[in-house]
Order: sequence, then C-alpha cells, then structure tokens
Amino acid sequence: MSLEVTDMILEDLKRELIGRRVSRREDLESLVKNSLKRSLREILKKNYNETDLIRLIRDSNKPFIIIFFGVNGVGKTTTIAKFAWMLKRNGFSVIIAAADTFRAAAQEQLALHASKLDVPLVKGKYGGDPASVAYDAIQSAKSRRVDVVLIDTAGRMHTDKNLTEELKRVVKVAKPNMKILVLDSLAGQDALEQATYFEKIVGYDMVILTKVDADSKGGIVLSLAYKLNKPVGYVGIGQDYESLVKFDPEWFAERLLS
Repeated sequence: MSLEVTDMILEDLKRELIGRRVSRREDLESLVKNSLKRSLREILKKNYNETDLIRLIRDSNKPFIIIFFGVNGVGKTTTIAKFAWMLKRNGFSVIIAAADTFRAAAQEQLALHASKLDVPLVKGKYGGDPASVAYDAIQSAKSRRVDVVLIDTAGRMHTDKNLTEELKRVVKVAKPNMKILVLDSLAGQDALEQATYFEKIVGYDMVILTKVDADSKGGIVLSLAYKLNKPVGYVGIGQDYESLVKFDPEWFAERLLS
C-alpha cells in the first residue's frame, strides 16, 4: 500500500479505537480487526463501480470496442484471452486485434489463444502500424456483425516516447468504448506508478488486477481507489480461462486480513 493510504487507515483506527471503553466480555483482537476491516471496506468502496459490463455491452451499439494497456509481463495477453472466453460464455461474438506489432511472439501468443477459443484474430506485420491493425479489426467486426472487438497493445513505459505516441494514435483511431489497464498485483508501488502513467497519457476506465492467486495480497487496489479514484473491475486468480472473476470489495477486504 502507498504511504498515504497507510496513514489514512491509521487515522481511522485512532478515531475508532483510542479512548473507547471495552467490556471484559469483548474480544479486543476482534474489535481491532473489525475496525480495520471497516476502514478497508470504505476505501475499497470509494470508487467501486457496480456497472454490469455484460449488460452495458448488451445495451450498446455494436461493435463494442475495448482496448487493453499494460507493461510487459503483467499478463495482458492471457487476460485478453480470459476476457474473450467470458464474453463468449455470455453469448457475444468476439474478434481480437493483435495490435502489439512491437514485441516478438506477441501475435503468435494471441493467435494460440484465439485458436483455442475459436475467435477470429486480425494481425499485422512486425514493426507495422498498430493503429492499422486496430482499424482493420473494427472494420472486420462491422462487416461480420461481431459484437465485441478486443484490442491488444504493446507493453510500454514512459521512457519509450515512440511507443507512447503510438499508443495515443491507436486510441485515437479505435475510439474505444472502454479502456482497461492490466496491472500485476505483485508489482506493489511499481503498479501505482504504471497506473499514474497510463492515466496521464491516455486515461482508462477500469483496472484488471492479475496474479491475485499468488502470495501478494494486492494492496495496490487500496492505493488505486484512494489516490487515483480508479475501480478494479476484475481480478485474475489463476491461469485457466475461467479464472477471471468480478471484483468484490467485501471479498477483498476479507482476503487482505486473512
């Protein structure tokens, strides 16, 4: 967690606990833990978005365009595949745009998932224009009456100005209905820096947090809610396609204290 969030929680606990009378029958440990849980819940619900994405897509004009951002190694490609599986399970047709024309094997990795999921994939040449790949996928979706377009983008950080400008251009061409940032729950403060960076250059509507099944508790969620007012929509809790689940503040608060 960020220092600001930690300080806020400490202040909450001080207000809640210092000077409070405790009867002999009360369990002091449970009292402190419940106070902490209340504080965590308040932060997690601060910007929690209860919007049903499936209903939103169903009620929107088609194709519904979703673009994914994230640095290399966060699990973005696998997350897109999980997302495609979730959409297909809910009755939507999907097409994937492999607009990461920068990283070696990025398109092959997506192609493997697309083949398993029986989802069409639009690719481009390595080193080619990723905005063109996104555009072609959207036009293909329109002509084939596909419901949802999922656009992958190259992982990048602020040190690479060319990739940053490229990302802005992809967003400008695609005009997405939703922009999703994928973050690694194990990244800690680095994840918060990534979130701040992507918000600055292109903005985003939702975060997907990956690798929550690993040792990390995922305190980054608290920092996102408190500092950036950004909701976590889904969390990845495994490697298979079914392991992308909707974020639940109550469950997460319990997890943080388990």
